[in-house]
Amino acid sequence: MAFVAGPRQVGKTTLAKHLLSETSADAFYFNWDIESHRKAIIGNPEDFWQVSDTLARKGKQRIGLDEIHKYPRWKRFLKGLYDARGKDLDVIVTGSGRLDIYQRGGDSLFGRYHLYRLHPFTLGEYLRESRQTVCPPGEFWQRVLDERTPSGAKDGLEHLDVLTGFPEPLFSGSEARLRRWRRSHQSLVVREDLRDLTRIREIGLVETMVALLPERIGSPLSVNSLREDLGINFMTAQGWLEALERLYYLFKIRPYAGRLSRTLRREEKAYLFDFSVIENAGAGLKTWSPCICANSVTLDGLGVRDFALHYVRDRRKERWISSLPRTESLTPW
Repeated sequence: MAFVAGPRQVGKTTLAKHLLSETSADAFYFNWDIESHRKAIIGNPEDFWQVSDTLARKGKQRIGLDEIHKYPRWKRFLKGLYDARGKDLDVIVTGSGRLDIYQRGGDSLFGRYHLYRLHPFTLGEYLRESRQTVCPPGEFWQRVLDERTPSGAKDGLEHLDVLTGFPEPLFSGSEARLRRWRRSHQSLVVREDLRDLTRIREIGLVETMVALLPERIGSPLSVNSLREDLGINFMTAQGWLEALERLYYLFKIRPYAGRLSRTLRREEKAYLFDFSVIENAGAGLKTWSPCICANSVTLDGLGVRDFALHYVRDRRKERWISSLPRTESLTPW
């Protein structure tokens, strides 16, 4: 099984449907949010995709399961499906939550899946001639090391800076469309995903936290200061931040804690995948750069190398984002 996780509206469903279409399996897409699909999965979990004789086929079948993590027993369901029909199926599972860790405990899926993360477009991906195919790790690595400036880089950078790397606002080319999309995106994450996938009920306070985060981007995040502004306890504030991270609304970069003698210990920093909400241009740039680095660290999930993403501030006040192999010495990248 292949798990594809990432922020809301980043293109996971589009990618899954494209992969299904490559094997003429468009009809084998199932979305938990669609009632008829939900009934089919619950009513016949072992062969729900064989809804009629015309869809049944010989050989290995590719199926797509979207938002299945909203099913309370989704891990048990996927484990049973893989154990019973794994030899007959290629399963693509997509969702906006962190599918590998969302449900702690319960049935283990260890050894039954590979996790892939889909991030918003980077400049290199945006300028790539063919966006219908995934850039192989080898080609991606060559592009990272290539010092030449690609054609159209300046205009592409300006588009990404204004419209973000999310496909809908980016390819619309409209700032008005971006503003409408931004309101919808935030509402989907806070009022739907957070409500459906967690036990958090103080949605109004979470929305206030989300409104306070942009002004704290680029600096070490003080959870204590945040909880004082919200009037909640420390553990609650930290729990809400972790929930937003699991839903890919934000991501955190922790300070490097290796053997660098001039390194100062600092709190972790939080960055937003949708940096268009940041009014301060300098803070927006500070988010755009880590987003690119976070995308490169997805090579970790492809087994190319072991990467981790950290920030460093030493006693000389030097700061940088560093993507480095987990087992090697600190190398700014």
